[in-house]
Amino acid sequence: MKIDTVEAVRWLAELEPTAEDLTNRHITAAREWFPHQYVPWSLGRDFGGPLGGEPWRPEQSALSPAVRSALVVNLLTEDNLPGYHRTIAAQTSRDGAWGAWLHRWTAEEDRHAASIRAYLHATRAVDPVALERARMEQVGTGAVPQPVGVVELVAYVSVQELATRVSHRNTGRLSGDPVCERLLARVAQDENLHMVFYRELLRAALEIDSGPVLTVLDAAVRDFAMPGQGMPGFARMAAEVAVAGVYDLRVHHDEVLVPLLRSLKAFELTGLGPAGEQARDRLAAHLARLDTRAARFVERRDQALAVRARGAEHAPADTPDTPGAAPDPA
Repeated sequence: MKIDTVEAVRWLAELEPTAEDLTNRHITAAREWFPHQYVPWSLGRDFGGPLGGEPWRPEQSALSPAVRSALVVNLLTEDNLPGYHRTIAAQTSRDGAWGAWLHRWTAEEDRHAASIRAYLHATRAVDPVALERARMEQVGTGAVPQPVGVVELVAYVSVQELATRVSHRNTGRLSGDPVCERLLARVAQDENLHMVFYRELLRAALEIDSGPVLTVLDAAVRDFAMPGQGMPGFARMAAEVAVAGVYDLRVHHDEVLVPLLRSLKAFELTGLGPAGEQARDRLAAHLARLDTRAARFVERRDQALAVRARGAEHAPADTPDTPGAAPDPA
């Protein structure tokens, strides 16, 4: 369900006082940190070119291919900040409480990109030439989700910020590098605060008019795809990330959708009306299907990894089923 222009303006005014309160709370809760203190600069050296030095080679990094892919996906998502800034500004405002939040959020997200890129360069984790070409292509397309109205925006970003937090956190944990884990844990803390801002806005909207808002949330959940869809090589990297357990259907169901919907008490709301009740039924059915698909994926993955561990020549070639690769067809 899409909210028309008049409704979008109404919601913008209705939610602005909450946005102001949440922005102030965010600024109070946020802790200042500095990217340069999380990057192992002493490991860095010149890559060649005009400055000379040693060109990059894959064996210079101890990170697994899946962790490298996760880092690239996470970074290119952060790099696409201009597109997100434009989209959020178009559905809210660059003035008042909405503008104060937008500018604060943008500054914090840009810090994430700067710190992750510096880590990748200093540790020679990925090919810097390929990374820069991918950044140019990703940002050059400007491909980002295009929600209509502040309610659609808040519904989508509530899911996306939580998914991003989980992806950063899991990437750090699986990296095997304490420096990487510490950096991504710090980034994930910011992302969690961002998620809280949007989730609480969504909660406020549900309290104002639960039926229409739950209908919007239902569509956002069922149509959700990770924001890296347009980046070069995304399908391959998403597959690697899923096989490694950084972000897959199991994670999406257990660590993103279920906690978010439980926090919002989506299945306990009253006064939904017929359309809202139908939306809740669709959400419940979607979670059940996703849980089944996640169990099937984990079983196939475990079987494939067991075959590889035994040294088999041909492991199953199924493309991992991930929430980032495509929206749920059902």
